[in-house]
Amino acid sequence: VQLVESGGGLVQAGGSLRLSCAASGNTFGINAMGWYRQAPGKQRELVAAVTSVGGAVPNYANSVKGRFTISRDSAKNTIYLQMNSLKPEDTAVYYCNADGYYRGSYYRSWGQGTQVTVSS
Repeated sequence: VQLVESGGGLVQAGGSLRLSCAASGNTFGINAMGWYRQAPGKQRELVAAVTSVGGAVPNYANSVKGRFTISRDSAKNTIYLQMNSLKPEDTAVYYCNADGYYRGSYYRSWGQGTQVTVSS
């Protein structure tokens, strides 16, 4: 599975951005997709994730609950991350992730990352 992110950029604190991640290739076996982020000098952390199970409740990091919303368009094999009320501490490279099974083997794929910078 190949993942391509878009939508990052520079925004002032309190502003909004929407990230997109399009999956291609063997998308049939995808189990879950999500967003991670990595700030300079810090470990990569989960931001939000959603599984392929219909009606599944998305999982969010506590730091983004109530501000970020993950959504999925299964027909387009695309997920989105709507980020509102952005804070300077949200500044990071955001990575799209997908995992699943292909021919019985587990895989995990990453996008190239998109920079989000929030100025104070």
